[in-house]
Amino acid sequence: MANAKNGRFDAVDIVVDWIDACKQRRLEALLDLYDEVATVECCEGGNFTGRSEMERYWRPRLARAGRDAFAIDALMPEEDGVSLDYRDYDGRRMRTHFLFAPSGKIRLTRCEPIRLAA
Repeated sequence: MANAKNGRFDAVDIVVDWIDACKQRRLEALLDLYDEVATVECCEGGNFTGRSEMERYWRPRLARAGRDAFAIDALMPEEDGVSLDYRDYDGRRMRTHFLFAPSGKIRLTRCEPIRLAA
C-alpha cells in the first residue's frame, strides 16, 4: 500500500491501491485510502462525505460488482491529482478524478461516464 513519507506520496500508487481494493471487494481497505473528511461525488447524483457515508455508498456497489468490474483502461497523472478510466461495478466505462490531502489520503473522488463517439 502506498503511504505518505515526509509529506510526499505517489498518487498513482494510491489510485492503484484503490482499484485493487475495489476489485478484491475489500471495503475497509478502500475506505482507509480516503481522508476522514473526504467526499465521493457520485455521478448518479449525490455526495457522500466521511467514512460512514462513503461506506453506505460503496458497500452495495462492491457487493453487486460484476465479474469484469474495475478493469483499468487508462491511468493519467494530472497537475492536481490523477484520473482513472476504468469499468465500474456495472461494467460501464467511467472516469474518476482523484484529489489528495497533504497526508496522501484521497480527499475527493468525482466520477463521470465516458461517452464514446458513435
